[in-house]
Amino acid sequence: MLKCLPVLAVLLLVCGTALAQDFSWHGFVQANYSLRTTGLSPDSNQTDYLWADHRFQLKFSASDGAARAFAKIDLFQNALKKEFDLEIREAYLDYSAGHFDFRLGRQIITWGVGDLLFINDVFPKDWQAFFFGRPVEYLKVGADGVKTTYTSPLLSVELALMPFFEPDNLPSSQEFFLYDPFSSYANRSELKPDLNLENSEQALRFYRNFGGYEVALYAYRGFFRSPSVLPDSADSSLTYFYPKQSVYGTSLQKNIYNGIFSLEYGYADSREDRDGSNSFVPNSFHKLLAGYQRQGWTDFSYTFQFYSELMNDYKPYKNNLPLGFPKQDEFRYLLTLRAIQLLKYQTWKLSFFGFYSPSDNDYYLIPEVHYKFSDKLWASLGGNIFGGEKETTFFAQFDKNDNIFTTLRYEF
Repeated sequence: MLKCLPVLAVLLLVCGTALAQDFSWHGFVQANYSLRTTGLSPDSNQTDYLWADHRFQLKFSASDGAARAFAKIDLFQNALKKEFDLEIREAYLDYSAGHFDFRLGRQIITWGVGDLLFINDVFPKDWQAFFFGRPVEYLKVGADGVKTTYTSPLLSVELALMPFFEPDNLPSSQEFFLYDPFSSYANRSELKPDLNLENSEQALRFYRNFGGYEVALYAYRGFFRSPSVLPDSADSSLTYFYPKQSVYGTSLQKNIYNGIFSLEYGYADSREDRDGSNSFVPNSFHKLLAGYQRQGWTDFSYTFQFYSELMNDYKPYKNNLPLGFPKQDEFRYLLTLRAIQLLKYQTWKLSFFGFYSPSDNDYYLIPEVHYKFSDKLWASLGGNIFGGEKETTFFAQFDKNDNIFTTLRYEF
C-alpha cells in the first residue's frame, strides 16, 4: 500500500491542476515477452523465458497558464515472478517565466547526437530492459531533480541538478550468462554514493545554431553509472561501488548531401584514478562518434555510425592489471548500421540495428518486424543476436543469451 502513496499524490496533483484548465490523458495496454533461443539458461534461472510482462500505462498532462503538470505511470505484472508493481516513469511540474523554463520532478533527459551510442548523455539507462527486447523507450530511466532552461537567439543553456544518484540497470547473472572474473566470490554488496549535497550530480549544456550547424557544449560532474568492484580475497567478498567522474564534450549536427551529419566528442575524467594505476577503477577516456543519416528510396532510411574510445594512461593500467584478468585494448572502436523500410502504406516496418566492433571482434544484431493493425493497435517481433571471438569482450559475453521478443500494444 505504501508504494501507492506517491502515485496517489501525483494523481491528485495532476487532477487538481486539471480543474483549472486544459487536461488530457492517454495510455496503453501491453504484453511483452522474451524467449531464449539457445536452449540454455543460467544455473539460478531454469526457464526459457527471459522476460514476461503485462503492462498498463497512463499519461496525464494538465496546464494552467505558465504552469504544467505531467505524469507517466505504469502498473505492471511480472508474469515470471507473479508480482504486481507500480513504476513512476515520469512525474514533474513545469513553469515558464520569460526566457526561463523550470522543470521539477522525475524526468527523462536526452543529450547528444548518437543513435544508441551515448557519450555526453550521462543520464540513467536500463540496459537489462534493452537486452530483454522491451520497447526502446524503456532504455531511458527517469532522473529525480530540477532542470532549468534558458532560451535566447544568442545562446541557450540547460542546467540539470540531480541530488539522488540513479545507477544504470545492468544485465544480472540471474537472467543472463555473463563473464565474471570473480565467480568464486559469493559474498557481494553494493555501496552507492551517500545522499548528501556534496554528491549531487550537475549537468550543463550550452547550445545554439551557427549557420546551419547545431552546436552544443556539455559538462557533467557526478559518478560512473556502471559499478566498479573492490574484491577482498580474505573473506571472498566483493563490493560494488560507483567512482566519481566528470565528462566534458561537444557535438554538432548539419544537413549535408540530403542527409544529417553528426559528430560528438567527450572526455570522461575518472576523478578517482587520474594516473591510471588503480585497476579496479576505470581509466579516463577520450570518446568520439561520427554518424550520417539519410533517406534512401521511398520509405527507406539508413544511419551509419563510427564510435571510438582511447584510454588514457594505458601503461599504468597494464602494469597494475591483476594476473589472469583480461586486458582491454588501448583503442577500441565499433561501427553501427540502422536500416528501416516501411511497406504497405507504412503499416509494415522492417528494421535492423547492428553493432560490430572490429577491435573486439564481436557483434550485436537486432532485427525487428513491426505491424500496425490500426492507428491504436500494433505488434512487433524481433531478436537479440550476440556473438564474438572472446567471452571477455562486451558483446561476446552475451553469446549464450540470444533471444526473440514480441510485443502487442493497444494505445488509447
